[in-house]
Amino acid sequence: MKQSVVLREAMRMPAVGDGAKIGLFGGSFNPPHEGHLNLCDLALKRLELDQIWWLVTPGNPLKDKSKLAPVEERIKKCHALISHPKIKVTAFEAQHKVRYTADTLKLVKQVRPRNDFVWLMGADNLADFHHWQDWREIADMMPIAVIDRPGSTLSYHSAQASIALSKYRIDEGDASLLSHMKPPVWTFLHGPRSSLSSTQLRAEQRVY
Repeated sequence: MKQSVVLREAMRMPAVGDGAKIGLFGGSFNPPHEGHLNLCDLALKRLELDQIWWLVTPGNPLKDKSKLAPVEERIKKCHALISHPKIKVTAFEAQHKVRYTADTLKLVKQVRPRNDFVWLMGADNLADFHHWQDWREIADMMPIAVIDRPGSTLSYHSAQASIALSKYRIDEGDASLLSHMKPPVWTFLHGPRSSLSSTQLRAEQRVY
């Protein structure tokens, strides 16, 4: 089946010059919402990033895929929501048949060795991070920025992964240096929080 122009373009990694600092923000974006944008706006400013890539995943191995909209539909919704020129939408994981974050990071570092990357994660995901496939390898491969989410502000004290990696956490006042630091290294960014979630929005759509 022939791919649409939207899907074909999204299957490529975004163009970027050597030396750029890039945040990788993975998710199903099912659907995308203002909370995603708020998180990225904070990361762009505090980490002093040149770009953020929204990695629209084929599907999260830890989540039920039965309610997952087609990847092209999710890509289009991301494009419709985003107006910031530094936020790029990509679905190259589907093109390369990548399912796990560790494999995504390996691929990115292999294809773009002259760029500096930071893995971006909402604080609500930190509680489950130790369940991710090869989560220790992820921490050893790339700096991580955990961004505050409602109900998860204290996760960097209590989450199993954050406890295991506590000696590698830097003060958020040094967040602009994160992309150049050798992993394992991570920080927790406090800032304005949005209570929106994709799960909530899907539930509201079913109601109406």
